[in-house]
Amino acid sequence: MQLTQALHRAVATRPDGLATICGGRRRTFVEYRDRVARLASALRANGVAIGDRVGILSLNTDRYLEAYMAIPWAGAAFNPINTRWSGSEIAYSLDDCDTRVLLFDDAFVAMVAELKEKSRSLATLIHVGDRPTPAGMLSYEALSAAHDPVPDAGRRGRDLAGVFYTGGTTGHPKGVMLSHEAFVHNALVLANEGMARAGDVALHAAPMFHIADFCLTNAQWIVGGTQVALPGFTPLATLQALQRERITAMVLVPTMIQMVVDHPQATDFDLSSLRMLAYGGSPINEALLDRAQGLLPAAQFMQVYGMTELAPTISVLPPALHSSEGRATGRLRSAGVPCTGIRVRIVAPDGQDVPRGEIGEIIVRSPGRMLGYWGKAEETAAALERTPNVGWMHTGDGGRIDEAGFLYVVDRVKDMIISGGENVYSIEVEQAVAKHPAVAACAVIGVPDPQWGERVHAVVVLKAGQHATGEEIREHCKTLIGGYKCPRSVEFVAALPVTGAGKVLKRELREPYWQGKGRGVS
Repeated sequence: MQLTQALHRAVATRPDGLATICGGRRRTFVEYRDRVARLASALRANGVAIGDRVGILSLNTDRYLEAYMAIPWAGAAFNPINTRWSGSEIAYSLDDCDTRVLLFDDAFVAMVAELKEKSRSLATLIHVGDRPTPAGMLSYEALSAAHDPVPDAGRRGRDLAGVFYTGGTTGHPKGVMLSHEAFVHNALVLANEGMARAGDVALHAAPMFHIADFCLTNAQWIVGGTQVALPGFTPLATLQALQRERITAMVLVPTMIQMVVDHPQATDFDLSSLRMLAYGGSPINEALLDRAQGLLPAAQFMQVYGMTELAPTISVLPPALHSSEGRATGRLRSAGVPCTGIRVRIVAPDGQDVPRGEIGEIIVRSPGRMLGYWGKAEETAAALERTPNVGWMHTGDGGRIDEAGFLYVVDRVKDMIISGGENVYSIEVEQAVAKHPAVAACAVIGVPDPQWGERVHAVVVLKAGQHATGEEIREHCKTLIGGYKCPRSVEFVAALPVTGAGKVLKRELREPYWQGKGRGVS
């Protein structure tokens, strides 16, 4: 179980095969391995030691794919940074896991000064963009060219491979530590499910920092597929790339699928090459699936349900359940069945299994289980070490399993909102809203949204004699948290509904929005 072994195998079996495509750059597996080994050498020469963390703050690029392999090749672990975070959030993640080396591209040059000011850990900056390297920073290409290739460090098994930050229920992101074994198991599972096949040309339109897209990266490495990097998602650029590169596989969230399908020029493109479209973050509704299958008649659709802490796959809803015959079973709203090597149980608050069909918390045992949260022993223990289910991952999701073994995610035990495929924790947003000088109290919930699946909605009580608008609240939040987390709508009320103990009754706040809509989460 060694992440880099896939590259060794690809070089042995497809040395002249295309490994990466990015704009006009095309590199074979032999060229890719050489660049990976040279970058690993440069990282070591700049003080990166076994087990160190190296950050990546970049839009999608072939260099991102090189870094994903070169960092473990050097014996280190990658820290892929959410490009939508504020400078304060990024600095927190760098310091939290002591990330001293950061690779960044042209889009984030302007943020570097802020990061240097706010981060205690950051010491070495490596520019991976196409424009001239700013003064005082190292050039990715110059570094790679100046260093001879080094042998693979050979990290494997339960050795740390990556730290992926996920939203935190305490107001700060948590660094999920994932091993080589976790990533390789996930790649093998998804390749087995059909996400990747030999000869694939995979498109990275979703952001590479996100573990959902890393699923695609990893599965394609396993089969020796070609990886195409699109700097960022837009419907038109995605359609153009699908036709131009004859894409066969990609991963999107339903919001992105809707934007592609409903683009006014969608039918102008030849999309017949697409074989597999995997999606996650939320279920797909039947109306959208109908339109997507009409536009992409050759494509199979597959839903993946998971969480970062499980690297991330738990279950898969296979293509057969997306057909008209499969949909007739009523299981399109399910999250499918657990994947090979993964066990799922539904338990009551006391940790005991509930009867089949009843709702409880979803807990999972998997080789993909995290090593823990970086520097957060108590939160790690709460997730993994609960008696009587020691070693099982407590997902915080509520669900049930039907008589045929299909898993349904029916609610979230944690107050998490999934908007456009991104996880947003309500407490983090609430803390940002509450810092507005006019706010006395607030609660943040997810409400239905035709474009985003769910949108972040703030219910606000103002201080006596104070005034604020929804736009003012949103702009205030943008200074503290990433824009995608900020409330898209704001409701002002005289008081929040609370229990006798003073706990906000979010159920009552949600009810008017979700009544009759059958809230589905996966």
